[in-house]
Amino acid sequence: MNQSQESLRELLSRVHERLATSSDKVDAESRKLLVEVMDDIERALGKKQRLETLAVQFEADHPGLAQTLRQLSDLLGKAGI
Repeated sequence: MNQSQESLRELLSRVHERLATSSDKVDAESRKLLVEVMDDIERALGKKQRLETLAVQFEADHPGLAQTLRQLSDLLGKAGI
């Protein structure tokens, strides 16, 4: 596993942690979208465009989560995905 993939896995872990700690603050539809995106990433380490869309949606109410999603998107770009 290369450094970019390790960084992606670390960021995925942080997203899971933040999602778990904000479970009562994230509405069901948004949570569903996040879970879908996380599944996509874990399966293919991909879906950069979808990550950016979610980051924009979460910016106002969940800036920490949005920042982590943007970091994932940036790393995917650097990894050529």
